[in-house]
Amino acid sequence: ALAHTPGLRLVKASRPYRTAPVDSCGPDYLNAVAEVSTTLTAPALLVTLQAIENANGRERPYRNAPRTLDLDLLLYGDARIDSPDLTLPHPRMWARAFVLVPLADIAPGLVSCPALRAVADQVIEPVSDPA
Repeated sequence: ALAHTPGLRLVKASRPYRTAPVDSCGPDYLNAVAEVSTTLTAPALLVTLQAIENANGRERPYRNAPRTLDLDLLLYGDARIDSPDLTLPHPRMWARAFVLVPLADIAPGLVSCPALRAVADQVIEPVSDPA
């Protein structure tokens, strides 16, 4: 979906990883991190990501509900944003192995060894075939 979205160009993507849900119950998730190039502002990119989620059946009945698709905006260059709708860098990304491990795949310079050690107790498995 990202590669076919106007204003976005997929630069690279990590391999998928399987993890259990955090702060909720339900089936495992497949997680990945993608780097995109965009002509959109950070707020416009967030709106675009939410539109992709909605087009793929995303519902938000309650916080951390199981979902068909969850696209988070983690970083936007060096931008620091703290608004009611968007906080960048993503405020919980450094506490989540399902973000840091795939991020280290595509941008190893952004993820330090201490950051990875801090989430080492979180189970995350690479997926060779996401089907």
